[in-house]
Amino acid sequence: MDDKIKDPMAYRNARCSPYWQELKNLATQTWSLAALFEQDNSRAMRFSIQAGALYMDYSKQCIDEQVLETLLQLAESCDLSLRIDSLMQGAMVNTSEQRAALHTALRLPETATLDVNGQNIVNDVHSSLTQVARLSERVRNGTWRGFSGKAITDVINIGVGGSDLGPLMATTSLDEWADTNIKVHFVSNMDGTHLDNLLKHLNPETTLFIISSKSFSTVDTLSNAKTALSWLLATAKLRAGTEDSVLRRHFIGISANNEKMSIWGIHPEHQLQLWEWVGGRFSLWSAIGLAIAIRVGMPRFRELLSGAHSMDEHFAQAGFSQNLPVLLGLLAVWNSTFLQVNAHTVLPYDGRLSYLPSYLTQLEMESNGKSVTQHGERIDYGTCPILWGEIGSNAQHAFYQLLHQGTQQVSCDFIACVRRYSDEVKNASLQQQHELSLANCLAQSRVLAFGNAAITDTVRSSPSDKYKHYRGNQPSTTLLIDELTPHSLGALIALYEHKVYVMASIWDINPFDQWGVEMGKQMAESVHHAMQHEIAGLFDTSTDQLLQHIKQLP
Repeated sequence: MDDKIKDPMAYRNARCSPYWQELKNLATQTWSLAALFEQDNSRAMRFSIQAGALYMDYSKQCIDEQVLETLLQLAESCDLSLRIDSLMQGAMVNTSEQRAALHTALRLPETATLDVNGQNIVNDVHSSLTQVARLSERVRNGTWRGFSGKAITDVINIGVGGSDLGPLMATTSLDEWADTNIKVHFVSNMDGTHLDNLLKHLNPETTLFIISSKSFSTVDTLSNAKTALSWLLATAKLRAGTEDSVLRRHFIGISANNEKMSIWGIHPEHQLQLWEWVGGRFSLWSAIGLAIAIRVGMPRFRELLSGAHSMDEHFAQAGFSQNLPVLLGLLAVWNSTFLQVNAHTVLPYDGRLSYLPSYLTQLEMESNGKSVTQHGERIDYGTCPILWGEIGSNAQHAFYQLLHQGTQQVSCDFIACVRRYSDEVKNASLQQQHELSLANCLAQSRVLAFGNAAITDTVRSSPSDKYKHYRGNQPSTTLLIDELTPHSLGALIALYEHKVYVMASIWDINPFDQWGVEMGKQMAESVHHAMQHEIAGLFDTSTDQLLQHIKQLP
């Protein structure tokens, strides 16, 4: 490993940097976006940047040159460059679990080399991708047959968290690139509603299940998988099928635990490999992306990986002032920690990106929702904001009311694709709809920034109509994608992955663990045990009372 890679616990803490205090002082100023634009006609040009197919305008953030320069100095003072090298080269950046976080290795080209503990893991990654290609092609070309000999028509990915949100988001975003009639579905809900409603409309003879679980012990996933197996067996037995045949012909497993996959009944040839150094919310680039490959084909899945790798290279090589992930991450730190903007919303103006906000909610809040540094010290400054989002056109008729006239300050990411329907010569109405969507995207960011000042005098409300007042000064960044392709989508997702790492580096937290998830799982097991065995008086009076009420109902 490179000699310049440091022990992750030895990096300088940004909290101790003089630039931290300088930013605290700058944050006490009165920030007016309207005034910033009035004072500087070149502001939009200076606070915008492009990398590949992504163009980012952050001029509507509450910053000036002094704030930006101080943020960049803060990044340098906490060894961000070395932290990036550590991430890329396989250092133990996941300090609480004592391992690397090598999602970037999942999209390295086959010719690359990355040695971790004396082993070139690129070979392992591409061996797994080769198996993904083999299995996905068997399904796509009809050679994979169900227990009755019929070709597969439907694939159900059973997973939860990163094993669901990542492939669901990417498959939905790229669905217009699909070149097969095979339908791909996603199931994550523990209570069975989603799976039950889906199975009512599918044929067990032609349905294939992908069980995606890093540990292969996630209760949510395995309970759905068990129900799926029962559904298949109920039909197979009527046709003299056997359980072994059903398991072999209708299930693929993706996990880091081959032993548990085998015990469950997944055939060895249908077991796809994960590694402990892949976090669930960073895993769509791995075999977890099998559902994506089935729907759009392996060549396009590789384009997705290539797009992410291009952003990896940009992140590792570009100077901080021209580095999209670094700037996006530093702006988030400025808003959350110094301006105390505790809410953030992601607003894609493109229906294909409908699941991107949910994906980013997990990516950011599970990664950076921490209150202890990597050194075990309690944090006394704001870290990850509450994040949510929705397709912009829907959001305009839902929660934009709060953004425009509420009492909360909220930072926003507007995301839109510049080109769409360009080849739909005969369908001018679709092109007009796309232009209308783009216009709404730009209009909303303008009104959020400037409030009533954005409205022409002819329609501006009178001072007495206070309920019509738009206060403005809501900070936002606008990301424009030249065109949504597998490559540009890969770059977009990787941009946000690296944004998360930049934020965590400044805050000195570990973005790669999620211990906050674990206690709830353990408590659920205890409550379920008490529910099954009618044990009373184990918990607090509220929980005991609720259990008693549940048990009383017939």
